[in-house]
Amino acid sequence: MPVQKKESESYEHPAKQFSELIESNNKLVQRIDKLVSLFDEAAKHVGEVETTEARVVALSEKLELLLEQNKAVAQGLILLEKYVRGKSGLTAQMPEYQ
Repeated sequence: MPVQKKESESYEHPAKQFSELIESNNKLVQRIDKLVSLFDEAAKHVGEVETTEARVVALSEKLELLLEQNKAVAQGLILLEKYVRGKSGLTAQMPEYQ
């Protein structure tokens, strides 16, 4: 013969399960909130990285331009030095610049 549960026990058990389910759901919601905030923070940093990369590219281009200008100035100074040495008659041995 099957054992019958008391009527009060049958009501307590589902209530306890329901309470545990609510608690578990609340924990899940908190963890999802933390995950969403983590993704929000990561999205901010991704935006910063893209901005930083753009700035690095811009600075790199400016440095390349300055390098080319410095090469042109150096060539001009070398030609000027050769011209002055040729006009003044100075023929000291100087290393050749390229």
